[in-house]
Amino acid sequence: LEDLQDTFDFCYKLYNQPGQDRTSDPQKNQQLQALQAKLQILDRQRREVLAQLQQLLGRSETLRDFLQQELGAWRQRQQRSCLGAPNDTDLRPLETWFTELGQGLFQLLQLLRALDELRQKVTYEQDPLKAGTPLLEQRLRELLTFLLKSAFVVEQQPCMPNSARRPLVLRTGTKFSARARLLVRLHQRRHHMQASIHIDRDPPNIKGFRRFNILTSSSKTLLTGDSPQEGLICDFQYL
Repeated sequence: LEDLQDTFDFCYKLYNQPGQDRTSDPQKNQQLQALQAKLQILDRQRREVLAQLQQLLGRSETLRDFLQQELGAWRQRQQRSCLGAPNDTDLRPLETWFTELGQGLFQLLQLLRALDELRQKVTYEQDPLKAGTPLLEQRLRELLTFLLKSAFVVEQQPCMPNSARRPLVLRTGTKFSARARLLVRLHQRRHHMQASIHIDRDPPNIKGFRRFNILTSSSKTLLTGDSPQEGLICDFQYL
């Protein structure tokens, strides 16, 4: 697409060189027809690229829906495991799938930015990139936002250390911990990512309500797990 655009742009500038009188040039119509043919090919290729991007976004949305089903099934297994049932709560498969989809969406975002740069160099009437690119980018950003939000999960529910008790069974006056994980691996991120924990932001004013406290900072930086294959995690150990 970029090569087609460069060829058309070169021929267009060559055809419209200043100081040339083309009124008596017998090749004027022939050159103009050649330019129009190049523009039609360029326009068709741009529309095909937009159609392919729309198709990929549609497939990505379908995959996102499947991932939400798998994530819901994992949450159910985690709930049963908190009750003592022997369920597999390994997050590696989900993390791999979320990461693959996330990387694909970020790549599509780079492609959309490249298309916008091409449009800024060469545009024309009824240019499909003028209206199509912003709509696709908005749809893509919404998909990315939804994916990243749903990818932040509580990997380990609140549990007391050095105890055989099940998660969510907490003794009064005892410290407990929890772990959160971002299922999209972002090892080449440019900024630190923070996770905040909130407990009883609006506690009910009733007698006997047990209050929970955060003994250290309520904000943690997400760090890479124990192995390069793991994503970003944060541990809240003194609750």
